[in-house]
Amino acid sequence: LALITYGPCAGKMCTIVDIVDQKRVVVDGPESVTGVRRHMMPVKRLSLTDFKATISRGAHEKSLRLALEKDGIMQKWSATSWAKKVTAKEVRAKMTDFERFKLMVARKKRSGEVKKSVKKTKK
Repeated sequence: LALITYGPCAGKMCTIVDIVDQKRVVVDGPESVTGVRRHMMPVKRLSLTDFKATISRGAHEKSLRLALEKDGIMQKWSATSWAKKVTAKEVRAKMTDFERFKLMVARKKRSGEVKKSVKKTKK
């Protein structure tokens, strides 16, 4: 399993299906699970994860999807802190101006409460 770091599919997960040469690999989502179609991609644009699906070289989309479901790899990935950071970053990027304002007000309020409780404990 790998995270695509650059290009139109940036931020999406994919599985390396085959190795073309030292610098290029064939990746597949599968599209029904991650939204990534099978295509060739440079290794530079991928960040490898610790998860591995047991598939044969050049596996078809159906067998890849079944292997990911059987091992529960996508659920394991979504439970990692890396995946949570990626989703949090996407959420922050999609915030509207008003949502950013509400977040700022909530942070100020929380900061005030923390300062108040710290001041009480110092006395």
